[in-house]
Amino acid sequence: MTVEPTRDEAESTGDASEPAGGDAAEERLRRWRLVLGGDPADGTGHPLTGRDAAMDKALTALYGKETAPRGGRDRAAGLGGSAPAVARWLGDIRTYFPSSVVQVMQRDAIDRLGLATLLLEPEMLEAVEPDVHLVGTLLSLNQAMPETTKETARAVVRKVVEDLEKRLAARTRATLTGALDRSARVTRPRHRDIDWHRTISANLRHYLPEYRTVVPERLVGHGRASRSVGREVVLCVDQSGSMAASVVYASVFAAVLASVPSIATRLVVFDTAVADLTDRLDDPVDVLFGTRLGGGTDINRALAYCQSRITRPAETVVVLISDLYEGGIRDEMLRRVAAMRAAGVGFVTLLALSDEGAPAYDREHAAALAALGAPAFACTPDHFPEVMAAAIERQPLPIPDAG
Repeated sequence: MTVEPTRDEAESTGDASEPAGGDAAEERLRRWRLVLGGDPADGTGHPLTGRDAAMDKALTALYGKETAPRGGRDRAAGLGGSAPAVARWLGDIRTYFPSSVVQVMQRDAIDRLGLATLLLEPEMLEAVEPDVHLVGTLLSLNQAMPETTKETARAVVRKVVEDLEKRLAARTRATLTGALDRSARVTRPRHRDIDWHRTISANLRHYLPEYRTVVPERLVGHGRASRSVGREVVLCVDQSGSMAASVVYASVFAAVLASVPSIATRLVVFDTAVADLTDRLDDPVDVLFGTRLGGGTDINRALAYCQSRITRPAETVVVLISDLYEGGIRDEMLRRVAAMRAAGVGFVTLLALSDEGAPAYDREHAAALAALGAPAFACTPDHFPEVMAAAIERQPLPIPDAG
């Protein structure tokens, strides 16, 4: 004999997604009531109790209208300016909603309600759900952050960074190590260095059926393993406010690249000034707290610095991560890219390195770079290893479908 849970029992276990007793119409009204809020004009006639009422209260605090609307469809918070009230609200939404929804609501609270300054308080930081966007907000507040909050902020940032490294590091190292091995293949290998699979594939046209064998006129092999640097990678990252998520991901990837012995990695961040953070790459959290989100953009100055540090153009890949809104000298920027390309530098332009896709960007500059052989496109973190592998092997870049 099975017993169907009551509505209150289902809500108490957090399983409120299935209609109680199979009442689909009632469940639809419940969902619409939560979406529309408590305005008398919601039209559902469905009262909320228990867990649903608490969820509605949490949503109303963020998205609900003021008791006395300021006109039009303006909305405002029901959280006030109290840090304890906000901390309680953060705890509530973590109780009622999954982590992905909590992160969206936190971002909305920061953007819509002006709660960024409250993140300067340790008790607030301890209550939030860490994610890449929260890290970007904390970095933008870094200069104003009191000493009592900085350690808590670093702990929040470190958690996000460690989670990203677990997700991205192993695959990135494997992909780039394979690309370096392939780019080191030689055509006159010693016997023990012959790659027989590729050698046979390259010589199939020389198959002799009467002898049932392939005559290998061209040998393909791997270069001898070397401890020397095989490639140099320069990540040149725009740290203007709109690029916050890209800065976080780029810092993590820079630390991962720096851990590959045969890749010499340099990380340069810029706004209207340029900062070389290469000496901090052993700890991406230090890298992130060395950035300064916000300000203008001078891509030309940043590329001039990167260009001055290149000693082996044919073995160097420059990755510019920027929305391309240049505040410096546009024509000189393009001339620098053209000069690097002519010298043999691999050049990759990423409009964003994030999960959100391409942001607003300067299309005229993107088209000009594409004409120089450096097409500009947005890249997700999961796709970044393949982009870098292609750049290292000097293969066509795997540009994602714009659609």
